[in-house]
Amino acid sequence: MEQRADLLEILEQIHPADLDYQEWINIGMALKEEGYTAADWDRWSQRDPARYHSGECLRKWGSFHGSTEPVTAGTIVQMAIDHGWVPERDPGHELDWNDAIGERDDLVIIDKGWVEGKEIQEPKHWDPVKDLVRYLETLFEAGENVGYVTQSWEKPDEKGTRWLPTKGCWDRTAGQLIQELNRCNGDIGAVLGDYNQEAGAWIRFNPLDGKDCKNENVTDFRYALVESDSMELDQQNAMLRELELPIAALVFSGKKSLHAIVKIDAADYREYRQRVEYLYNICKKNGLKLDTQNKNPSRLSRMPGVIRNGKKQFLVDTNIGKDTWEEWQEWIESINDDLPDPESLETVWDNLPELSPCLIEGVLRKGHKMLIAGPSKAGKSFLQIELCIAIAEGKNWLQWQCARGRVMYVNLELDRASCLHRFRDVYQALGWKPEHLGSIDIWNLRGKSVPMDKLAPKLIRRAAKKDYVAIIIDPIYKVITGDENSADQMANFCNQFDKVCTELGCAVIYCHHHSKGSQGGKKSMDRASGSGVFARDPDALLDLIELEPTEALIEQEKNKAICKVCIQYLDAYFKWEDDLSQDDLCSKAQMLNYCEEHLDKWQMNALQKQIEDAVNDVKAKTAWRIEGTLREFPKFAPANVWFQYPVHRIDDTGCLNDIQPEDERPAWQKGKEARKKQAEIQKKNTQAKYNMAIESYRFGHNDIYPTVKELYEQMKSDAEAVGEKYPAEKTIWNSLKKLGYTTDKETKRIVPIPEKSGSGNEE
Repeated sequence: MEQRADLLEILEQIHPADLDYQEWINIGMALKEEGYTAADWDRWSQRDPARYHSGECLRKWGSFHGSTEPVTAGTIVQMAIDHGWVPERDPGHELDWNDAIGERDDLVIIDKGWVEGKEIQEPKHWDPVKDLVRYLETLFEAGENVGYVTQSWEKPDEKGTRWLPTKGCWDRTAGQLIQELNRCNGDIGAVLGDYNQEAGAWIRFNPLDGKDCKNENVTDFRYALVESDSMELDQQNAMLRELELPIAALVFSGKKSLHAIVKIDAADYREYRQRVEYLYNICKKNGLKLDTQNKNPSRLSRMPGVIRNGKKQFLVDTNIGKDTWEEWQEWIESINDDLPDPESLETVWDNLPELSPCLIEGVLRKGHKMLIAGPSKAGKSFLQIELCIAIAEGKNWLQWQCARGRVMYVNLELDRASCLHRFRDVYQALGWKPEHLGSIDIWNLRGKSVPMDKLAPKLIRRAAKKDYVAIIIDPIYKVITGDENSADQMANFCNQFDKVCTELGCAVIYCHHHSKGSQGGKKSMDRASGSGVFARDPDALLDLIELEPTEALIEQEKNKAICKVCIQYLDAYFKWEDDLSQDDLCSKAQMLNYCEEHLDKWQMNALQKQIEDAVNDVKAKTAWRIEGTLREFPKFAPANVWFQYPVHRIDDTGCLNDIQPEDERPAWQKGKEARKKQAEIQKKNTQAKYNMAIESYRFGHNDIYPTVKELYEQMKSDAEAVGEKYPAEKTIWNSLKKLGYTTDKETKRIVPIPEKSGSGNEE
């Protein structure tokens, strides 16, 4: 009851006689929306006996059925303030997320109390036809249909008689009307039809399709009507000009208002409504009370060049204020921005603010932004999960120390179960004890993501008071707003990250994919897909590019993996003496020989299974180079890492240092590698032909190996059967050893060269 009494007390500050019809209706709607009764509205309305009609409030009340944008108590409060009521100051309280925040008072440009009125000068030598022609030429193209009304009808009301327009005409173009007016010898009625000089005449300010005069018949949403009849004319004139409204035509209505035809230039009806609401809101905030029934694009306005009740409806001015809607809106926003004022360096030189502490040592500060870019299969999601865990535990991420703190991981791509399992898998692969799981929050949004401009406020609301040091968003393609190749749209998109950083005081880390095609020849900041804004906006950019290890390096990695497995197996299941040298411990051949000599058959089988798994892991792992573009720190040397599912590990041996991405290799190196690869292919093909010929001979000779001459005859026969060339007998002699064969001294037959012990256990 206390809230109910308070609103009625505020309503008492408003006299119904001071309101127009629409404002009176809005009071009723607001009362109903807030749970009041029709009797409350009726009692207040009785304060205006001149316009009060018994039972009217009750009839109107029944027609208020609610709206998606209802009129609320705020309307009554604002009206009361506009009429001089000063609310008691609230000492304030801490806002909860469910609290409503009132409208901002920016967008206020003028104080009507300080605006000096600008008098309207009635033309002394008035040419009505010239007025109307100038109006038509200003607002319309020659081929556009114009709607106008000269016929009116009388409607009695409490104030006497009101003259209302009929639907009128819309069958002629502006060009036709101008041509006929220029030939009418001053008789406008001869062109448009005679009008009632008590009522005046009307004209529609937007072009029509020539079929009717409804909103759907408007062909170009070019103008809107701004009219205020509750202020003195000179005040209206001054305020319209102070607001710099882009007015195409300003017409005196012949009574108590000016009709400003304002340039809207909307693309469609939806945009027209948005711009008109913005326009009316600016006018309202600056004290220009408008007739809110004038919003529709097919609305009639007063026609210049006619008489209304003894007064002229004349054209006051054309093309005043800003030239276009865009220019005016930009001016409004620039005047009312919330940007800080410039500061003198001298005033802060001896008292510089402290820099934000590091979140990732030498890479990223707290409260800043970082982008991780790379191609698919680079394990970017795992890299970010590793970073989450490193921050939560306060450990190293790759080669960089992380400050410990609370972190949120925004998962936009994985289903909930997969995401949670990934965190456990990474913890286990890193070998870290999960001591700070409470410092990691995961927001699973797969299938529920929204564009970043909608996600940012939701994220800020959920993250407030959580003291996050970082928020990781993975991946951003799920929330991109607009065309990623558009610089201005992507600048607006990236601004959402700034809002999150600013509002929460935490770092924002996100990943993005590379563009299609080869990337090795590009600079790191040019590899990310879409606009260059992506790479230039964050404070730190880490870019991954894949490296192609040589076969020798892969063999080296296999050797290391086999040695490691052997040592771990011996440590776990066999009491072995330290009888191997350091070199032996790094040789797979020596380690396998040692194991074969000291382990039984079953132990060797178990060891072989572990070796196969280790070799398969080596084959599956990929090599990557991480380059950094940093705004706050010196550039670091590229970091080389191995990605072995599910974690990335720094290459601490330096074996990847000399590998260059494909596009960065010099031409001579590419040629050398190509020739070497071609030679290997040719060797394999030759080996296959020799093997096939040998096996063909053995198949027909009771598994006996051929002599060189017999092999020559067999290969000659095979080649002639398919029309191919065959090697000479001497060539076969020279090639045998290279292909793994020799000749038996006694039988002179070809036999395979025996393999060395342990050499067949690599995989």
